[in-house]
Amino acid sequence: MLPISVCIISKNEEEHIEECCKRLSSYGVEIVLTDTGSTDHTVEIAQNYTAQVFHFDWCDDFAAAKNFCMEKASHDWILFIDCDEYIEEIDTEALQHCMNDHPDAAGRILIRNRFQLDGQTAWEQIRVSRFANRKYFHFAGAIHEQLVYRSSSTLPASVRTYNAPIAILHVGYDISEEKMQEKCLRNITLLNQELEKQGPDPYLYYQLGQSYRRLKDYEQAAACFDAGLAMDVDPSLDYVQTMVESYGYTLLDLKQNKEALHLLGVYDEFAKRADFVFLMGLIYMNNGFLDAAIGEFQKSVTMEEFSVDGVNSYKAYYNMGVIYECSGHIPEAARAYRSCGDYEPALARLKELS
Repeated sequence: MLPISVCIISKNEEEHIEECCKRLSSYGVEIVLTDTGSTDHTVEIAQNYTAQVFHFDWCDDFAAAKNFCMEKASHDWILFIDCDEYIEEIDTEALQHCMNDHPDAAGRILIRNRFQLDGQTAWEQIRVSRFANRKYFHFAGAIHEQLVYRSSSTLPASVRTYNAPIAILHVGYDISEEKMQEKCLRNITLLNQELEKQGPDPYLYYQLGQSYRRLKDYEQAAACFDAGLAMDVDPSLDYVQTMVESYGYTLLDLKQNKEALHLLGVYDEFAKRADFVFLMGLIYMNNGFLDAAIGEFQKSVTMEEFSVDGVNSYKAYYNMGVIYECSGHIPEAARAYRSCGDYEPALARLKELS
């Protein structure tokens, strides 16, 4: 049994807490739940899996709640997850090696986000720093809080990290449009409060832009990404990579196709994963540079690192198929569509071609 405490913050999560705790219990880790005012059966369900259940008076500060929960844990090594996140795999042997080798670094766990896009189930994967030793770390930031060194009072730019062998399924985005809008509007309010309190911050601008994108308010999203990227940002940080990509998609949503071509100026810095290369293919495609678009899509399918499912496989092949078909190269289009596997839009085009 690993000396790990899994800390969870809850409020009215009876829909998710059972599955969350059930999966954790199979690993024999301590579960520490801090509830912030549930009026449903969240607490009662959690108590079936752990006696470590506490109450925290909500104060619009996620970092404060998480730090409170961390202090209630029996172990120094802490894994933080949300109620709507379910453990898929923990390589316990590899994780023990990580704890021995990286005592003062933060472990980036793999989170697979499941959500609905255009009526279909879609997937995205990201790595987030969620596993750390509380002797060295605590949380900062009222919303979209981050692990920082206890010796620092600012949000991190230089936290040492490593990839922790922990994989989690996140179902919190797999919700109705109405609930998603409520969540985004709440986040926007808290993020603006945080900006007023601590001043301009690229990470807060990034999170604001993401919230506005989910609301399909692309003008506001672009303004937030502009503000964040105008600051001194580190291209090696995961959120900066995602902010650049989200900015590119936002420009395409706004039909600012020529402006999106300016991302060529940062190609060498950000074309390290398939997502950016795929995005450049779309940008070329929207500007009518079809040969260049094909080149980017072909490159993306050779890349292993990605975030959004399909950018290095069926989505890239599908766009190649569309370009070939529109250019009258039907055999090439059919080959590209067949490379998409069971991707429904590609199957529909193949049926039409036949």
